[in-house]
Amino acid sequence: MARIDRRGFLRAAALTGTLLGSGLLGTGLALARTRAWAVNGAGTTLEAVATPVPGEGYRRLVAGPGWPIVVRTDLVDADPKRDDRRDAIAAFIQFTDLHLVDAQSPARFEYVHPLLGGAFRPQETLGALAASRLVRRVNSLPGAPVTGRPMDFVITTGDSTDNHETAELDWYFGVLNGGRVAQNTGDPAVYEGVQNSGSALYWHPGGEVTDRFRDKGFPVLEDLLAAAIRPFDSEGLRVPWYATFGNHDNTVVGTLPDHLIPGLADWYTGSRKIIVRDERGTREVAALLRGHRTAEGLLDGGIIRTVTPDERRRPFTTGEFVRAHLDPANTGPGPVGHGFTEDNADGVVAYYTFRIAPGVTGISLDTTNTSGFAEGSLGLAQYQWLEQVLIRGSSRYYDAFGRRRRQHVSDELFVLFSHHTSSTMSALLPDSRRPGETRVDGATVVRLLHRFPNVLAWVNGHSHRNAITPHPADDPDCGFWEINTASHVDFPQLARIVELVDNGDGTLSLFTTLMEADSPYQVDHDDRGPDTLAALYRELSCNDPHTDHTRLGTPADRNAELLVPGRLPIR
Repeated sequence: MARIDRRGFLRAAALTGTLLGSGLLGTGLALARTRAWAVNGAGTTLEAVATPVPGEGYRRLVAGPGWPIVVRTDLVDADPKRDDRRDAIAAFIQFTDLHLVDAQSPARFEYVHPLLGGAFRPQETLGALAASRLVRRVNSLPGAPVTGRPMDFVITTGDSTDNHETAELDWYFGVLNGGRVAQNTGDPAVYEGVQNSGSALYWHPGGEVTDRFRDKGFPVLEDLLAAAIRPFDSEGLRVPWYATFGNHDNTVVGTLPDHLIPGLADWYTGSRKIIVRDERGTREVAALLRGHRTAEGLLDGGIIRTVTPDERRRPFTTGEFVRAHLDPANTGPGPVGHGFTEDNADGVVAYYTFRIAPGVTGISLDTTNTSGFAEGSLGLAQYQWLEQVLIRGSSRYYDAFGRRRRQHVSDELFVLFSHHTSSTMSALLPDSRRPGETRVDGATVVRLLHRFPNVLAWVNGHSHRNAITPHPADDPDCGFWEINTASHVDFPQLARIVELVDNGDGTLSLFTTLMEADSPYQVDHDDRGPDTLAALYRELSCNDPHTDHTRLGTPADRNAELLVPGRLPIR
């Protein structure tokens, strides 16, 4: 294990956390001290953060000041001497909610975006290119920012695709493993989506119509759509990566259960795409879906666009998702299967464990529910499997009746990964993969984890916001952290570096540093080069009228040191 050689770091960090909490320390001073403590904050939000210029309307971005490290002692107090004996155990990066989207697919509902903002995003044609710049950022990091440890792996915590299309899955592997990628389906030379349809509901970068986005100051960027569908190269990750399944990877736009929609594959691969001209059209389509209107009336209204059919838009099943990871052609930097094994190939058991470091086990859960709409849950079989994994690696724990148990086993520390957060696991309808099985909600999973002192953290996505939640337990030794990270598709478009360190006093710390893609903050609107397009992805997302800037979270939800109590020494 690599020893951290910055004496005084934790002592100063603990003081900063106290002063930040009391409001006595200014941001500038906190940033200066954070930079001095970190081994190397280059390429992370310790150094700089995309920041909108002041003003109204469409705002450009600049490099703003970085965010400080906030010490969180919600679960246990911090020993100021721990920096003198601290060892780095592991360092990894979380990608979440990439939402690589086929923006020209007939099986999308962009027209409901006045009601549900995520249905259409002005930047969505550029997602794969921007994700390749996130990969490039990972490859360029000199090491973990606080400890300097080389990165052990990357893990994607679900919603890597937007509409579980085969084409989107291919782009995902192309971005993460490296290769030539073109985020385009249908006509190979022409964009055929909503952004040149003539409907004022969507931003038309070519300026063909004065749309609701132009009214908010969005620029005219001629030839942008042609540039967006051009092939580009991704260098691919240079560290191993693991995968977790999300609701957008298993249902129509992450919401509608596949098994409830007749002729689904034909709909995806067909030639008719619903566009809708205005909010009135949105209401009419809603009436159609409720059975209050006929499709013929809508066709007469001219809201259906003919697009080039493409078999690559076929939706994939959970089993096909897993088997694609097992395909040797998709191994990239490894490991084979990216966590999945042949035991997962049927798509029913899409969860697994993997080795993070000696004495530390990662647990990747499948929290999706094919009948859950956007929300998640665990099946009873997976819940019982999780319980057994934790028991096998715990010399002391509480059983289901609250009784203390001890056994002679080697202790493992555990970090859990899932797509859904504990608060978004409320879908208790039966999953079509196990139609007769009882489902378990997030609160029940939290109660399970509170029985085991070796659980450190639960890392997840889904919410598209930064949030770090302490989960204290009746036994203080059994508290753990829930680390939720914003998406790559919606502003602020962040990934998270997590560093695990042994403080040498029976406690551990988790450092959670956010990072952005490797693309410029300031965009030249006349340039159509790949780096500029990746930067434009960020700028457009910041200006999307549906953007919720509270997704940044508070300073304590961003770059933090999370103290974990009562853990056994693992030296």
